[in-house]
Amino acid sequence: MSASTIAVLDYGSGNLHSATRALARTGAQVEVTNDMKVALAADGLVVPGVGAFAACMEGLRAVHGDRIIGRRLAGGRPVLGICVGMQILFDRGVEFGVEAEGCGEWPGTVERLQAEVLPHMGWNTVEAPESSTLFKGIDADTRFYFVHSYGVQSWELAPSEHIAPPKLTWADHGGKFLAAVENGALSATQFHPEKSGDAGAELLSNWVQSL
Repeated sequence: MSASTIAVLDYGSGNLHSATRALARTGAQVEVTNDMKVALAADGLVVPGVGAFAACMEGLRAVHGDRIIGRRLAGGRPVLGICVGMQILFDRGVEFGVEAEGCGEWPGTVERLQAEVLPHMGWNTVEAPESSTLFKGIDADTRFYFVHSYGVQSWELAPSEHIAPPKLTWADHGGKFLAAVENGALSATQFHPEKSGDAGAELLSNWVQSL
């Protein structure tokens, strides 16, 4: 069986080298690209992201990344968002009093975490559902690497009798926030799997194997 092809979306935001190297460890064929045809044709699309929500959205729109994500999901084609690449999948982000519109794939708002110490930087455990695909085979006390001050602190997508309920993974830093979401073809992590050592490599391998 041929290796899965993964496109890492280059829109001027994200640690592309680390993400590419980590994904290559899974045995996948990885290409960094901002070409729509390449991004649509790949078995999986990874959307990294670092920095401010509004700036990431500006860069994403400049390469039609929002359209690429939407078209892939309309066809049931897998997408994985990482860090701010997860945040921009929601309706909007509010940073320093500035509100920016996101991709709107999920309802909800990215807001400043309710913690005395920010950014939330370093290793933290997560609470993943037993049915999770991303966290399959990963021990419950495993730690992942986070670097962020903002996040989604409540899940707002209404239940549907026609769609399987999303698998939500939570973490805590001054209060609960979403650490990962698995919702059909769309998955995302607030932490950086590419910086999370063997645990992150296992998570990425789980995602690639699910394609």
